[in-house]
Amino acid sequence: MTHARGPLFIAALASAGLLLSACGSQTGGTATPATDTTTTTATSTEETSASKEAPPVPAGGDVTAPGSKLKVGARAVIPVATGDKTGTIAITVTIEAGEKADLAKFGDKAKHLTPFYLRAKVENLSGTDLSFTSIGLRGLGEDGKGTGVIISGDTPKCDSTSAPKTFKTAGETYETCVLSAAQDGLKVAAAEYNRGDDYVKSPVVWQS
Repeated sequence: MTHARGPLFIAALASAGLLLSACGSQTGGTATPATDTTTTTATSTEETSASKEAPPVPAGGDVTAPGSKLKVGARAVIPVATGDKTGTIAITVTIEAGEKADLAKFGDKAKHLTPFYLRAKVENLSGTDLSFTSIGLRGLGEDGKGTGVIISGDTPKCDSTSAPKTFKTAGETYETCVLSAAQDGLKVAAAEYNRGDDYVKSPVVWQS
């Protein structure tokens, strides 16, 4: 299994109103939006061109629409396209509060922070080769905005992992974790997926 480890990094932002809250240690997995440069007046031609880039949708259900609000623990069906790999995955997200001691290696910068773990189970629905791809999650506060903290790295209880080389068949799964944090007294109450196409502007959000 490939582990996506980044350098330890933590910063408390001056304004709690800023929307950026967490950058987990993650690699790749960013879908590149397709650009349609067709200039013909035939709308059907444009739609056909765009549909060629669409990942296969599993027979078991429709893709979760951008902007959807889900309960923590619910499953979202997401199309992915990264490099020459396309497919459809299911992501199930849970949020777990950690202990302050988990951030000991961050030193004094983490003195007034509480860690939260965004845990995800990822399933290959399309049966296409999605080995070594990864997902990105961002923690949100109770107000639906960023927590005012940027944190990156792993802890003994939260290891950010990309898909294994065997992630090529329908039903294959793996688990990963994205580290998030909040100022003491606050909490990470939601998580969002904002990678690829329309999800950048309208993320899927799991909330308590």
